[in-house]
Amino acid sequence: MTADAARRRALRIVLADDDPVYLTGLAAILQDEGHEITARAGDARELRDAVAATLPDLAVIDIRMPPTHTLEGLRAAVAIRRDRPGVGILLLSKDMELTHLRQLLEAGPGEAAGGVGYQLKSRVTGADFVTEVVDEVGGGKYAIDGEIQRALYRTPRRRDRLAALTDQQLRVLELMARGLSNSAVAARLSISRRTVEDHVNTVFEKLELRPEAKEMYDRRVRAVLTYLASDD
Repeated sequence: MTADAARRRALRIVLADDDPVYLTGLAAILQDEGHEITARAGDARELRDAVAATLPDLAVIDIRMPPTHTLEGLRAAVAIRRDRPGVGILLLSKDMELTHLRQLLEAGPGEAAGGVGYQLKSRVTGADFVTEVVDEVGGGKYAIDGEIQRALYRTPRRRDRLAALTDQQLRVLELMARGLSNSAVAARLSISRRTVEDHVNTVFEKLELRPEAKEMYDRRVRAVLTYLASDD
């Protein structure tokens, strides 16, 4: 176990992928970082059963799984998100399925909801990248691949809904969608935290996200969903 692994939170993780070699390699990386693999699943039914039996912090799921290798994994992820919103969901897939992303993001919203990640396997290279994404999603953040974000933004309605934002406000929202805190956004953009907070509040106003009971959390999550979600 590395020194960084000793300092980070150990997660209980279910892995679901029908490629046993990939599954073994992924498990080895995560276990070396101090995480516990509570179960490995080769299809969607095994995945759902494993989550129900072990109640993990995070489920790492391939979208296409047996028997048809279409969207079994994604449908299972949506069901898990709906029924057990505290379980983080990290999709690792070679495929981009934009039309179903909103359904996953919006299922089981609330303060207790776990994080959501969607990464393309072709771009997940190296143990450091894997553990960074797992840590983000396991910590309740969003970790959406940049290519997927750009594809979402290119949809016509997405451009219409975000057209009122300035380039800087859109950049702040993009970094929020990647799970960065206001302080981290400020550091990334070389601006003050107060400026970031002003941009965030303006984003809320322009997207017409009015405060609710847990104001800052709810509006921040809804702003990210507006940025990330696609239309069926």
